[in-house]
Amino acid sequence: MNTTLKVENLEKYYGSKGNITKAVDNISFNVSQGEYIGIMGASGSGKTTLLNCISTIDTATSGHIFIDGKDITNMKSKDLSKFRREKLGFIFQDFNLLDTLTAFENIALALTITKTSPKNIEKRVFEVAKLLDITDVLRKYPYQMSGGQKQRVASARAIITNPTLILADEPTGALDSKSARLLLESFENLNNEINATILMVTHDAFTASYCKRILFIKDGKIFNEIVKGNETRKEFFDRIMEVIALLGGDLNAN
Repeated sequence: MNTTLKVENLEKYYGSKGNITKAVDNISFNVSQGEYIGIMGASGSGKTTLLNCISTIDTATSGHIFIDGKDITNMKSKDLSKFRREKLGFIFQDFNLLDTLTAFENIALALTITKTSPKNIEKRVFEVAKLLDITDVLRKYPYQMSGGQKQRVASARAIITNPTLILADEPTGALDSKSARLLLESFENLNNEINATILMVTHDAFTASYCKRILFIKDGKIFNEIVKGNETRKEFFDRIMEVIALLGGDLNAN
């Protein structure tokens, strides 16, 4: 199986001499094509910083990040922008939709920028909208949609360019439980139907239970890793809770 993401001895420091914080401390792991991986950890554990480095929002202090075999830590700004646009899909907690555009236009924007023909844009938008069950909101503006609909529109926008890697940062954080479940079922569908590779940061065990593998981060390091395998989602959820309890116990002990 092809390796989509390879993180190698990654470190990220903040601050200056005498007052340095190690946000990411020598982390290494691989993500294969078609994997659905969760990253969990307490607030301040380094999980969001790790995601920001992988997503090119932040730059690593040292180490390497390979996506599709290309070392993004050595890319020049212009090349990085192009790579980000073509290879990465982003889903944020606060949707980041443009209020003056309809759902259709928000989703189509990335293809419009790359000068895709209008006919192909329409075909592709309707394909992803059907996949995420949002065809009924394509003509609506964000203020006319529920939080769950907005997040599924944002997810459609993230996958419209067929990215190599989808990066999700607390995607269910602003949603009620029903909307969160529908979104997670959509992610599961993307993973199963189009073999989407998803890396998701979350603090929520229910959200994480939809993943196939979870990395737990503590103090900038990988603390534990669990794989779902043939377990039911309930069984996997219980194992996640066990690790969280262990993680929380250690934190309380400090």
